Amino acid sequence: MVERSGKVQTVTGIVAPETMGWTLAHEHLLLDICPPERKSDPEEPITLENLGRTRRHLGRNPYNARLEDEAEAIAELREFKAAGGGTVVEVTSIGLKRDPEGLRRIAEGAGVNILMGCSYYVHNYHPPQVARLGEAAITAEIVRDIRQGAGETGICAGIIGEVGLYWPVHKAEVKVLRASALAQKETGAPLMIHPGRDPAAPLDAIATVKEAGGDPGRTIVAHIDRTLFRREDMLALAETGCYLEFDLFGYESSYYPLAPIDMPNDAVRIEHLQALIAAGHRDQLLVAHDVCHKHRLRKYGGDGYSHLLENVVPMMRRKGMSDADIEALFVHNPARIMAFA
Repeated sequence: MVERSGKVQTVTGIVAPETMGWTLAHEHLLLDICPPERKSDPEEPITLENLGRTRRHLGRNPYNARLEDEAEAIAELREFKAAGGGTVVEVTSIGLKRDPEGLRRIAEGAGVNILMGCSYYVHNYHPPQVARLGEAAITAEIVRDIRQGAGETGICAGIIGEVGLYWPVHKAEVKVLRASALAQKETGAPLMIHPGRDPAAPLDAIATVKEAGGDPGRTIVAHIDRTLFRREDMLALAETGCYLEFDLFGYESSYYPLAPIDMPNDAVRIEHLQALIAAGHRDQLLVAHDVCHKHRLRKYGGDGYSHLLENVVPMMRRKGMSDADIEALFVHNPARIMAFA
């Protein structure tokens, strides 16, 4: 068995964590996140005339919800690399049309490290067999993805997740999260959770991880910026020892089509990060864009994968964040959590 302790598993092989460089901790390069009930709807190419409507109504156009063009992904990632980027954590889990071989071709073409996810997304994206499988069988499947590779590809996952949860959590999602925590315990891999859209969801998910024998200190809770809005709730979650991921940078509108919330803008995200740093939690913070629709790509009018490096880092400095703080978010924290225990 390959020894991964202290190393990072990418789609092109095992690397030392110190070689990751500036890292986006939660992105998608190839996926189909079209809602199941809309998969057969007609696709509408993105134009200047419909771009605003497309941004506002994420799930209505299947064309926008599919990232399938490897050449586009390579071109977009080359801009990230030119801005100083080194690694992308690609957390397209099973049910979202994960493509291991495509990710390897993109990594080679763009010249960046890519970590691949595993396990399952939310229950209405689960393949039918998940309902039949027991916790142990799902655990074994995740372990195989990490140690032997996905299917017959030999391409190994470098992170468990994103494990999808709704709120209230579906019983199948609880089973998958428990199996993911068990696989984390067995392999030493990092674990990432997509929590339900409710302030109670992150702590509930961490409690499930702990009950199953997983390690909160090796667990990332994603999408903090659409889930928790009170600093005291963020601090309570940080006290569990988990990583808090602010991964919706680039969403500058308060309107959020997937839940009745007021989405923060990038300036407010930075202020939340600064408050958590001031409270002593700098080493638990991660950042990303969670690009999962075409309209977020530069080709289709978005900011692309280089937005954080090109636009947000200067804003972080302007708002008083130190270079040490910034490097912790982009370099040191990803290197620590992505390395196998």
